[in-house]
Amino acid sequence: VGEVEGHPGLLTVWSNPKLVGRKAPLQAKLGGSGLALVAATSLEKLAPGTTPLEELQQLAKFIVFMQKDDGSFYSKYIPTEGGRNDEFVSLFYPGEAALGLTMLYELDPNPQWLNTALHALGYLCELREGKKKVPPDHWALIATSLVLKHYEKSDRSSSREQLIEHAEKIVAVMVRGWPRGAKNAVSYGTLGSDGRTTPTATRLEGLLAAYSADIPRSAKRRKRLTKAFRQGIAFLLRAQVRSGEHKGGMPRAIAREPGKSRSYNDRATEIRIDYVQHAMSAMIQYDELFNSPR
Repeated sequence: VGEVEGHPGLLTVWSNPKLVGRKAPLQAKLGGSGLALVAATSLEKLAPGTTPLEELQQLAKFIVFMQKDDGSFYSKYIPTEGGRNDEFVSLFYPGEAALGLTMLYELDPNPQWLNTALHALGYLCELREGKKKVPPDHWALIATSLVLKHYEKSDRSSSREQLIEHAEKIVAVMVRGWPRGAKNAVSYGTLGSDGRTTPTATRLEGLLAAYSADIPRSAKRRKRLTKAFRQGIAFLLRAQVRSGEHKGGMPRAIAREPGKSRSYNDRATEIRIDYVQHAMSAMIQYDELFNSPR
């Protein structure tokens, strides 16, 4: 985390090429600041005062600085290329940014944080309006579920109905074609297109957040979702490493499979921090929603 030269009062998360091992120039990614806010505000709930509020606000101000008038964002800030840069458009950064801002709003009720988040989601609503197929944007679902909790205190630049309709489209895409494969197949219960674990975990994160916000509204679809949750979680539990040095880890795929590409099978047993984090987050959400006493 560091300052942005020429823009006092802003902080961002820098991707230093010496640390990330890439030849790309020094840059700050919108999603990095969004997830930094998600992490830091989550920690504040457990250990208040860990991160000074001023630093959280300065991270949020960077996100506001990166937003365009229509609600979309510049995805990167690259000092050697003039600063704000939108050559790359990320699917997930807007939702990450909106979520981080809304989580900060819960600690620091500055309407700018909530309204910027709503404006970002409103742009996604308009961008995808009228389209039958939308991307499986789980971060937008998670952010929408939280923004809806505070909607009445927002500037209502987008309607509640717009947010819900957009979220329902994403939900529909995520469960389209489910369940896949025979019941005795190793990948049965996946919400992705194959046996990789993270597409199922991220979809579960988004779907569980939407479900907790009463999306979808149809009782029939909500019942279908509960079945998808159970089988998706069962799929992840079957994939988890149960013994040995990497016990508890989440591999990239549930198993090597005949007919899959060499690269798929070579990486099937790879364990990465995001594979573990997304699966763990989905499991915790599921447990809190269906198993915790109320």
